[in-house]
This record gives sequence, C-alpha cells and structure tokens, in this order.
Amino acid sequence: MDNINNGTLPEDEDPLKDQPMEEEIYSSWALLILTSLLIGALWTSYFLQRHKIRAIHETVISIMAGMIVGLGIKLTPGTIVQHMVQFNQGYFFNLLLPPIILNSGYELKRRNFFINFGTILTFALVGTFIAALATGALTFLYAYFHPEGISISFIDSMIFGAILSATDPVTILAIFSQLHVDPQLYSIISGESLMNDAVAIVLSETLHKFRGQELHVTNILKGVGTFLGVFTASTLIGVLFGIVVALMLKHSELFRYPSIETCLIALMAYSSYLFSNSTQMSGIVTLLFTGITLKHYAYDNMSLRTKRATKYVFQILSQLSENFIFIYLGVNLFTQTDLDYKPLFILATTIIICISRYVSVAPLSMLINAVCRALGKSEKVLPRSHQLMLFWAGLRGAVAFALASGLMGESAPAMRTTILAVVVLTVLLFGGTTGRMLQLLEIRTGVIEPDDSGSEDEDDHDIEPAGYRKLRRLSSASSNTTTYNDDLLLDFGGGEEDHHRRRGGSTRNRNGLTNNHHSHDVSIDGLLSGPLGNPINDPAEPHWFISFDEKWLKPLFTKQHIQQRNQTLAEYWREKRRKMDRANRGMLAGIRSMSFGQASTGSDDYETDVLTLDSVRGTGEGRGDGGSSSHTYNNNNNSSSSSSSSNNNNNNNRPPHQKLVIGAGRVFGRSPASSPPDHSEQ
Repeated sequence: MDNINNGTLPEDEDPLKDQPMEEEIYSSWALLILTSLLIGALWTSYFLQRHKIRAIHETVISIMAGMIVGLGIKLTPGTIVQHMVQFNQGYFFNLLLPPIILNSGYELKRRNFFINFGTILTFALVGTFIAALATGALTFLYAYFHPEGISISFIDSMIFGAILSATDPVTILAIFSQLHVDPQLYSIISGESLMNDAVAIVLSETLHKFRGQELHVTNILKGVGTFLGVFTASTLIGVLFGIVVALMLKHSELFRYPSIETCLIALMAYSSYLFSNSTQMSGIVTLLFTGITLKHYAYDNMSLRTKRATKYVFQILSQLSENFIFIYLGVNLFTQTDLDYKPLFILATTIIICISRYVSVAPLSMLINAVCRALGKSEKVLPRSHQLMLFWAGLRGAVAFALASGLMGESAPAMRTTILAVVVLTVLLFGGTTGRMLQLLEIRTGVIEPDDSGSEDEDDHDIEPAGYRKLRRLSSASSNTTTYNDDLLLDFGGGEEDHHRRRGGSTRNRNGLTNNHHSHDVSIDGLLSGPLGNPINDPAEPHWFISFDEKWLKPLFTKQHIQQRNQTLAEYWREKRRKMDRANRGMLAGIRSMSFGQASTGSDDYETDVLTLDSVRGTGEGRGDGGSSSHTYNNNNNSSSSSSSSNNNNNNNRPPHQKLVIGAGRVFGRSPASSPPDHSEQ
C-alpha cells in the first residue's frame, strides 16, 4: 500500500487491480493530462488557421508538447501515471485508427482517386514492396557489422523494413488541403498513404508467419499469394458491407428516425472493421472501401439530417484521433519502459528510409510516365516537381510505431525505439518544411476543384418522393424544348444561399461578411462556361464502369425517386449547357455586328474572327467618343439580349473611357473608374 501512495508501480504485479478507487484516481489524472494536451492542440490549430500561419503545423506542435509532458512525467517520482499513458496497441488499432480511415474513405475525392487509381496502386503495392525490400536489406547490411551491439536476423530485418514502409503524411495532407494543392498530386499522395498503410500491415503480418522458417522459393510464393488473397478479400468485405447498408436504407423508412439511422450507419461501418480483423483480414482496407461504398451508394438514401450527422461526426472523430495520436507519440518518446536508444542506428535508419523512398518513387515515376505517354494520356504524366513532392511526403506515422510492438528478437527494444524516434524526426523535418518545399518546387496551389464527394452544404429540405413531380411535369410540358427556372432548384438542393450564388449575387455569412461570388465563381454555371466565342465542350465519354454503374448498379442500390431526381437534374444541366452555348454564340454574333472602328474583313468564320479582351479595350479607349457598344447577357434567365436600341441609349450615357470586361460567356462587370449603370433607364 505504501507503493500505491508513493505512486510507484511494482514491476511484477499490479497493485491497482484490487484497488478500484486508486485506479480511478490515477486514470483520471492520466486522462486529464492527455485531454489538456488535446485542448491545447486544438487551440493551436485555431490560432494557426486564424492567422494563416503555415510555416508550422499543429501536428508538429502536438508532438513537441507531448515530448515535453512525457519528459516531465518521466522525471517525476512514481510510475503509475507513466504506465497509464504508455502506448497501447489495442487502443490504437481498435479505437484511434478506425475513425481516421473511415473519414478518409467517406470524404475521398472519388473522381480523382479513380482517375489516378493505376498510379496510386502502383506506388502503394509495388512502391511499398520496393521500399520494404530496400529498407530491410540495408538494415541487415548495417546490423551485419554489429554496431552498438545490434544483432538482427534477415527475416527480422525484412519485418523491420515492412513496418517502416508505412507512410502517414497526415501533416502534409492537412497543409495540402488548406492550400488547395494540385488535385492530381493530392489524390496520389492521399490515396497512396491510405493503401500503403494497409499494404504495410498485411506485408508485416505475412512475414511474421514465416519467422523461424527457412527462406526458399515455395515460402516466397506462398507469402505473395497470402498477401494478394488478404488484400482482395478485405476489399470485397468492405464493398459488401457498404452495399448492405445501402440496401438497408433503400428498403426501410429509417429516414424518419435520423438518430437511429446515423447510429446504425456508424456501427455497421465499425463492424466491418472488427469483422475483417477477427477473420485475419486487413481491417484498414475493409474500412476504407466501406467508407467509399457508403458515400457512393448509401449517401443518397440517407435523410438530410443523417447526411449532415455522418459528415460532421466522422470529421470530428477523425480530427480528435489524429491529434491524440501525435500527442500519444510525443508522450511515449520518454514514458516507454523498454526504450533502448541507439543514436547511430537511429541516424542510419533515417538515411536508409530516405534512400528506400527515393528508390521506390523515382523508377516507378519513370515507368508511369512512359506508360502514360505510350497510351497518349499526357495529362497523367507526373512532372518532376510532383515526383520530388512524392518523395518528401514519405514521412512515417503512428501505424509504423503500432506495428513495432510486435517485433521480437534480441534487438527488438532498440528497433522499437528507433521506429518511434524516426516517426518523430520525419514528422518534424518533412512535415515542418512542406510549405517551403511547395514554394521551391513551384507546385500549383489555390486550385479549387468541384466537390464530387457529395459533401456540399446541405441547406435544402428533405424531399419526399412526391416532391420531384413538379420538376418532372415542367420538364415534359414542352415537346420540343425543356424549360427550367432557377427558382425550382431551391426544391432540389443548394438552399437559398446557393440560389443567390446561381443568380450571381452575393451572400452574407453568419459573421456579417459579404462573400462576392463573382470573384470566386465555382458554381456549376462557371464550371460549364466556355471561353467567349468557343462552344462549350461536351463532357468526355465516361469510363465503361461509370456507364455500367449509372445504368445498373445505382438503380439497384438507390431509391427510385432519388434516381428520378438525378435524371431530372442531369436533363436540366444538359439543357442549361445547350442554352449557354447558344447564348455564347449569339453574344459573339451580336458583338461582331457592332463597329469597333476596325475594317470588317467580311468573314464570319469563328476561327478567323476572334474577339479578345485586349482588342475590345484597345478600340474602346482609342475612339474616346463614348461610342463603345455593350452586349448584356442575362445569366438569371440564361438568355442573351442584343437589342440595338438599348445599346444606342446606353452609348449616349456612357463615359468616354469606360471599359467593357467580357468573361466566359457573360459580362462580369466594368472597371472601377466607370460609374455604375443607371437601371432606371434600362
């Protein structure tokens, strides 16, 4: 009892086992320490984002704060609290990791993920295998000379390499998301990291099964077959669970009880992870594809409240888990009881993983580029800057340290300590310099891509199946043309704020700040618009699986009125595209018919008679007589107006140096020097 009062934990027994009150007190102190660190990490995140400080990321600060607190716990007398904050593999894999994987699959940019799926799979499978093999071989070569008394067998070296091949670029991806980095690069790095963790886990577990056995061709082929079988089976389990949830929502009325619906979806997703692990499959792969399938097939069957709940609950749990894991790592850098620091081994391992990362990225990038050029897909070629950023994104994370707990052998404590130190060093070194590397490599940032994940603001109301009849009746009112009104879209998604955005207006957010949507047009109108004088290109022919999915799979797993809504909206946007194309051509024809003080060539060919912004500005300023002509495009009704009488009236009242700014098929505005138009005269 004296040991308990002194806060000392005997090594051979647990005195708190029969003392529930003392255990509750010490566990409360341990949880309070970790919770306080988590609160500090979130406030740090708020401060960094509020002041747009990107030189350092919150995960780096979380690790450093955890290291300081861990050192303080180590220096204080007593070991009970130190024992309670030590890394627990069961807690990590069963509680902390699943929310991160589920949210990654649920919020995945599926379009870019599957467009670059071949590249992602190449880096995740072949690249991870190359990195594991290179790391294991170099580690065995280093340990062969027994520096610092290290002795590692060949199979243990391969397991060590497989564990360290697991990349976890949480810090880099968070910075990428804030800066809106090039979508191709973001999708490749995020997709590779998700698949890479699963591959590293399966590979290390497969190698563990052959520990103590002779290494020959039969065992190698058996290991490859086991790896491929586990990976494929895990993927199928995840897809199956997602489809079961979609069918459950389709053939029930759970949308009337959103709280029950949300709980069932979350529990079914978590059950897929536990089921896969219990059957000795890969829970990470299963949960990843469960999230992807849920978003693709089950999301449309959910009620509006469930859509919001699943989105934000998964995001919140993921963020809490990520911050907690990095704090956990920093604390355990000093509180682990079996730490065995080997400075030379840590330095050598850091150099080895850099070499293995380069060996896995450079040759595969060359191979991928050669294949893309041979197939005529130049848009998928990886530029040199992306290759270097892929190398820089190879930092290690908590998955590697969690797997290290299964290491065995004479030098197992030294290997576990080295993996923990390498994880912390790579996060601090590579994660802390990501922003600077983006500048040096001149990688595109600020790229806003359309959200194909279905996570747009759901400000509309739940629609019953009968709610879509109104639009369908209007769509069939005319036999020749389909007429829609933008006001109808309030009934089908986007809400009042999106309605103002479609009309080209500005909205006021909750903070009272005005958002001008002309300056940042990411609406569907803006995405569909083509350059002035050019027809709006029709979308490319969809992939065969997308066509098959839309024709057969989506109707099978989605509610009928949802399919009707999707088809109606698809018809709406196709008609809107055609109207915008006609308005675009009509505007150009109207502008050509006006005189800009230039001799007419008499040619009506679109290819030879191109009007540019510079030519309009030059002629308008050169005349100086107020004779500039205007052409107004009314985007609200998707129609063009080229009335000569109204143009003449406007010309008489326009200042001599007024500039006309013509954008993608519409007039966006006038120069600041010009006076606003008098609407009373129009």
